[in-house]
Amino acid sequence: MFGMYKRRDVQALVRRLRAEYDGALKAQQEAAEALKAENRALAARVSELEQARASVADALVHAVEEGARIKDEGARAAENERKELALLVEKCRLLLGRLSQKYPDEADTKALAAFLEALGETSEEEEDGLDMEEVLAPKQPLDLGKLCKDLGLMEEGE
Repeated sequence: MFGMYKRRDVQALVRRLRAEYDGALKAQQEAAEALKAENRALAARVSELEQARASVADALVHAVEEGARIKDEGARAAENERKELALLVEKCRLLLGRLSQKYPDEADTKALAAFLEALGETSEEEEDGLDMEEVLAPKQPLDLGKLCKDLGLMEEGE
């Protein structure tokens, strides 16, 4: 069986197989290096995206906290303004009392009394029925003329 192959033929076969093997090994090594380079690039991209995600998450948490702070601040400001208005109404009532004692029949005193009565009704309505969503985003067009007339800022004939 060993006699069938010549040494030169076997060496040629081994050289050819070694060359093919070296070529295949080199191709596999190049493919492995390309995959490693791609893996490094993708790992770097994943790291960047995770940092961006963390940044976005931090920004969202901050935005929610800031929104809550602004909402609380707005509620406090509205409460302060409501209290200030109540104090102003009370001061006007006291002044009206003084004016009514001094000038009971004067037209200005009666007009001030009517205004204070309307103001008192308006502040009660605001406490009971003021819907901030309706104020900020009205469902129907705002009629400024009617609003001014309702507030007594404009005469009916104007």
